[in-house]
Amino acid sequence: MAHEGTDPPRPPGLNNTWPGRTSPTWTSLSSHLGDSVLDSGLSDPHASNERHTARWIGWRLRMLVAFALLGCLAFFVLVRALAMAPHIDATWRVDAQGRIQLAATQEPTLRAHVGQALIGVLGGDTAVALNDSLALQRSPRWVIDDSDRARQQVLHEQLGIALAQPVVKLFFADTTKAELSPVSRGLTKLPIMFWVLSLFAFGLYGVAMVVLLAHPTGRNAVYAVMALCQAGNLLLIAVEATLEFGLPAPFARLDMPVRMAFDLFTAAAMVNAACLHPRRLPGSGWIALFGWAVAFGLVGSLIGGALAHAWWWTQGAVIGLGLLAIALLSWSYQIEPHPFALVLRRFGIVTVATWTLLTVALAAANRLPGMAHNIADIGSMVWYVFLGSLLLLVPFLARSQNFMREFSLLAAISTVATSLDLLFVAVFSLGQFASLTLSLFISLAVYTGVRQWILNQLRGSSMLTTERMFEQLYRIAREVEAQPERTPALLSQLLGDLFEPLEVDVVERITSKTRVAGDGSSMLVPVPLLGGDATPRGAVMIRFAQRGRRLFTSEDARLTDRIVEQLRRAVHFDKAVEQGRSEERLRLAQDLHDDIGARLLTLMYKAQSPEMEDYVRHTLQDLKTLTRGLAASNHRLSHAAAEWKSDLAHRLTAAHVDLRWTFVFDEDILLTVVHWSALTRVMRELVSNVIAHSQAQSLEIDFRLETDRIELTITDDGVGSNPRAWSHGLGLGGVRKRVKQLGGEVEWREVAPHGISCRVIIRDLSARW
Repeated sequence: MAHEGTDPPRPPGLNNTWPGRTSPTWTSLSSHLGDSVLDSGLSDPHASNERHTARWIGWRLRMLVAFALLGCLAFFVLVRALAMAPHIDATWRVDAQGRIQLAATQEPTLRAHVGQALIGVLGGDTAVALNDSLALQRSPRWVIDDSDRARQQVLHEQLGIALAQPVVKLFFADTTKAELSPVSRGLTKLPIMFWVLSLFAFGLYGVAMVVLLAHPTGRNAVYAVMALCQAGNLLLIAVEATLEFGLPAPFARLDMPVRMAFDLFTAAAMVNAACLHPRRLPGSGWIALFGWAVAFGLVGSLIGGALAHAWWWTQGAVIGLGLLAIALLSWSYQIEPHPFALVLRRFGIVTVATWTLLTVALAAANRLPGMAHNIADIGSMVWYVFLGSLLLLVPFLARSQNFMREFSLLAAISTVATSLDLLFVAVFSLGQFASLTLSLFISLAVYTGVRQWILNQLRGSSMLTTERMFEQLYRIAREVEAQPERTPALLSQLLGDLFEPLEVDVVERITSKTRVAGDGSSMLVPVPLLGGDATPRGAVMIRFAQRGRRLFTSEDARLTDRIVEQLRRAVHFDKAVEQGRSEERLRLAQDLHDDIGARLLTLMYKAQSPEMEDYVRHTLQDLKTLTRGLAASNHRLSHAAAEWKSDLAHRLTAAHVDLRWTFVFDEDILLTVVHWSALTRVMRELVSNVIAHSQAQSLEIDFRLETDRIELTITDDGVGSNPRAWSHGLGLGGVRKRVKQLGGEVEWREVAPHGISCRVIIRDLSARW
């Protein structure tokens, strides 16, 4: 049972924001997993395998084997007992008058009585009068009236004694009788429904033991209680499917208290589970204690004979405890928007709604002969199969395949169809065909309407379009190539846009592939080595997809792995392209240096005048700067600024123009060749225009890099005016083209008292890399 108290408060910080916040947090701290349970396999696969092996090589494995052997032994004993039980090979049904009618038989002595109503059974000294169909209703649990239930138990016990005799006489309404000897049916004559339900119950039992032994915690113990109770219900239904009438004495006497306990304990365990999972609620101990007190109190009252109207109390208590569990899950989601709480709440709503519909249908059909028998046998079995499939689905919800999800939905719709069919017959007095047709139509309409919505809530879908995804991948690939240390942050941003989680953290955990938490609340994505790093950079932990409205699934993990692989390929391809560019630039630089440089050097030595020699020397200096820039793949901004200042100062000094240089930056970034070349040519062209046309005495250059924004201002005190009237030739046209290439803008304007100022602005510089 749960204990009183709440989980420790989450530490203050960006990750402590819940519904209402507009964006996830991006941190580089280790993830604080808080109240949610993460799959222990969210780590390196080798380490996970070692821990998994160590976990099971020990008392857990021995206990699991012991429980499996115990279950198999009990099942074999049960099968042998049923195979050896005396049996009359006949099929019975309820006629229009509510009597038991022989429908079919393989017994030669009974074939002449097919279609006749059975009114009595005599075996030895035990005579049983059959005045209605109560003997055909297999389970006392689904008999509404207390007096009818007591009479049914007596009938089953008497029939069991009579059928155990060597010779049994059957009396029919047409005054005929048949005398036969019941024989053991053997294993081959056990009905298929028995084997299907038994295997289902055994599978549910096995899953309960695995979940409990894998992590022996309070919440897993509560799940095991629910699974074991429903396995018991399914096994009892399987046993009843082998008997037409005449339950053995232990089954007839224990069926009502045992199955009532199974249902009430399941409902109480649901309340307890809602208090503990996906997070512990305040006052969880007292709330869970209340649920268990209701369950044990009702079961104890029934055993003590002090509970009147036991069926109504049981049905009402299950509905009340189910509604309490739904309310607790809603409260849990308000405290922490865990998507598993939403999924459990949806399952709870469907479960309680179908249980209520089954209750109403059985109560309405109770006054019609034969109807209660049908709904109790068919409707309750379908509902228990539905609940069992949900319990099998819950531990593996994030990894379950579509088949299991579809099976659960179909089981729920089958429960609705069965209940509606019997409800229409009981309340609206419809014929069997009309009722069946109408109930199937409504059920299929409901299934068609809600199926895709329910599956979308479980699986979800990406909100990014293909075009935007490609744009994001390309941009991140370029940024990672330039700044490998930003890989975790960029990957976190991409995953945030893709899944819209409430939390995105970079954690120090090593994993080779994307892994999803067992409850689907979290997903661990490895940070790929995209920048040539030798050591892994940890992983990105994202929690609560679509702002806590859905679970992560195995499909999400596969999608993420494909995205990471595409990102890795994009980076490698871009590196290959850039390497080709670098090699080509290096070849061009080498050719310029060896060929053009050598010719200019020869021309300088053969110059006929000092002016020509000085001009060639300046040309050689420009060529040297150009080839050095082409040979380098990246340029540190501070180094490039020093070269720009030296080159421009040399040219302006030769033209007798004073230079005032201002350089301010908040980050010494690496300029790519494209950025370096464009900025170099822009400044050279603007300075060349000042020297050639402005007749300026001084020139001021102000270069600023602040918050990823470049602002370059070049101002002269020359004779230029009215820049709007200028005709832009190759020089100014080239300036506009290069600035536009960098995603910037350029403008010229007059300054007082005279001169021209050119202003270049490049925003979001890193986004252009």
